[in-house]
Amino acid sequence: EVQLVESGGGLVQAGGSLRLSCAASGFTFDGYAIAWFRQAPGKKRERVSCINLSDGYTQYQDSVKARFTISSGNAKNTVYLQMDSLKPEDTAVYYCAAARIFCGISEREYDYWGQGTQVTVSS
Repeated sequence: EVQLVESGGGLVQAGGSLRLSCAASGFTFDGYAIAWFRQAPGKKRERVSCINLSDGYTQYQDSVKARFTISSGNAKNTVYLQMDSLKPEDTAVYYCAAARIFCGISEREYDYWGQGTQVTVSS
Protein backbone atom coordinates (compact mmCIF):
# COMPACT_ATOMS: atom_id res chain seq x y z
CA GLU A 1 0.00 0.00 0.00
CA VAL A 2 1.27 3.45 -0.88
CA GLN A 3 1.84 5.54 2.20
CA LEU A 4 3.25 8.98 2.90
CA VAL A 5 4.22 9.82 6.45
CA GLU A 6 5.09 13.30 7.68
CA SER A 7 7.14 13.98 10.76
CA GLY A 8 9.07 16.79 12.39
CA GLY A 9 6.28 19.12 13.38
CA GLY A 10 6.03 20.66 16.79
CA LEU A 11 5.95 23.84 18.80
CA VAL A 12 8.60 26.45 18.17
CA GLN A 13 9.10 30.08 19.06
CA ALA A 14 9.01 32.74 16.36
CA GLY A 15 12.36 32.96 14.64
CA GLY A 16 13.11 29.31 15.26
CA SER A 17 13.47 26.42 12.87
CA LEU A 18 11.91 23.07 12.14
CA ARG A 19 12.69 20.38 9.62
CA LEU A 20 9.78 18.38 8.28
CA SER A 21 10.22 14.99 6.68
CA CYS A 22 8.00 13.14 4.23
CA ALA A 23 8.80 9.47 3.90
CA ALA A 24 7.43 7.10 1.28
CA SER A 25 6.33 3.56 1.92
CA GLY A 26 5.37 1.18 -0.87
CA PHE A 27 7.05 3.20 -3.61
CA THR A 28 9.94 5.53 -4.24
CA PHE A 29 9.73 9.21 -5.05
CA ASP A 30 11.84 8.89 -8.17
CA GLY A 31 9.79 10.19 -11.10
CA TYR A 32 7.31 11.97 -8.85
CA ALA A 33 6.81 15.55 -7.84
CA ILE A 34 6.55 16.01 -4.09
CA ALA A 35 4.83 19.01 -2.59
CA TRP A 36 4.24 20.43 0.83
CA PHE A 37 0.83 21.93 1.53
CA ARG A 38 -0.41 23.58 4.66
CA GLN A 39 -3.77 24.50 6.08
CA ALA A 40 -4.32 26.94 8.88
CA PRO A 41 -7.61 27.31 10.76
CA GLY A 42 -10.13 29.27 8.71
CA LYS A 43 -7.96 29.24 5.61
CA LYS A 44 -7.83 27.23 2.43
CA ARG A 45 -5.15 24.66 1.93
CA GLU A 46 -2.23 26.17 0.06
CA ARG A 47 0.85 24.79 -1.59
CA VAL A 48 4.00 25.82 0.21
CA SER A 49 6.66 24.20 -1.95
CA CYS A 50 7.25 21.48 -4.49
CA ILE A 51 10.16 19.61 -5.97
CA ASN A 52 10.31 17.75 -9.28
CA LEU A 53 12.55 14.85 -8.43
CA SER A 54 13.37 14.13 -12.06
CA ASP A 55 15.31 17.37 -12.50
CA GLY A 56 15.46 18.95 -9.06
CA TYR A 57 13.33 21.95 -10.02
CA THR A 58 11.76 23.60 -6.99
CA GLN A 59 8.94 26.04 -6.39
CA TYR A 60 7.98 28.07 -3.34
CA GLN A 61 5.04 30.04 -2.12
CA ASP A 62 5.96 33.72 -2.07
CA SER A 63 5.41 33.98 1.66
CA VAL A 64 8.07 31.35 2.44
CA LYS A 65 10.73 32.20 -0.11
CA ALA A 66 14.17 32.68 1.46
CA ARG A 67 12.93 31.01 4.64
CA PHE A 68 11.96 27.49 3.58
CA THR A 69 13.99 24.99 1.59
CA ILE A 70 12.70 21.80 0.03
CA SER A 71 15.11 18.97 -0.69
CA SER A 72 15.25 15.24 -1.23
CA GLY A 73 17.36 12.58 0.38
CA ASN A 74 19.88 10.65 -1.65
CA ALA A 75 17.70 7.55 -1.65
CA LYS A 76 14.76 9.56 -3.06
CA ASN A 77 12.32 8.08 -0.62
CA THR A 78 12.34 11.07 1.69
CA VAL A 79 11.68 14.75 1.07
CA TYR A 80 12.44 17.46 3.58
CA LEU A 81 11.17 20.93 4.24
CA GLN A 82 13.65 23.00 6.19
CA MET A 83 11.80 25.90 7.78
CA ASP A 84 13.82 28.79 9.16
CA SER A 85 12.82 32.16 10.58
CA LEU A 86 9.41 30.81 11.42
CA LYS A 87 6.56 33.22 11.97
CA PRO A 88 3.27 32.77 13.84
CA GLU A 89 1.46 32.90 10.50
CA ASP A 90 3.29 29.71 9.51
CA THR A 91 1.20 27.85 12.06
CA ALA A 92 -0.74 25.16 10.23
CA VAL A 93 -1.06 21.47 9.60
CA TYR A 94 1.53 20.57 6.99
CA TYR A 95 0.91 17.80 4.49
CA CYS A 96 3.14 16.20 1.93
CA ALA A 97 1.68 14.99 -1.34
CA ALA A 98 2.91 13.21 -4.45
CA ALA A 99 2.04 13.91 -8.07
CA ARG A 100 2.89 11.40 -10.74
CA ILE A 101 4.49 13.74 -13.25
CA PHE A 102 4.98 17.40 -12.43
CA CYS A 103 4.46 19.87 -9.68
CA GLY A 104 1.00 21.38 -9.78
CA ILE A 105 -0.49 24.27 -7.90
CA SER A 106 -3.78 22.52 -7.19
CA GLU A 107 -4.20 19.75 -4.67
CA ARG A 108 -6.36 17.96 -7.26
CA GLU A 109 -3.19 17.07 -9.15
CA TYR A 110 -1.72 15.04 -6.31
CA ASP A 111 -2.35 11.32 -6.06
CA TYR A 112 -1.09 10.50 -2.59
CA TRP A 113 -1.28 12.39 0.68
CA GLY A 114 0.10 12.04 4.14
CA GLN A 115 -1.89 12.53 7.31
CA GLY A 116 -0.25 15.82 8.21
CA THR A 117 1.94 17.14 10.97
CA GLN A 118 1.15 20.12 13.16
CA VAL A 119 3.46 23.12 13.19
CA THR A 120 2.79 25.75 15.81
CA VAL A 121 4.82 28.94 16.01
CA SER A 122 4.42 31.08 19.09
CA SER A 123 5.14 34.78 19.28
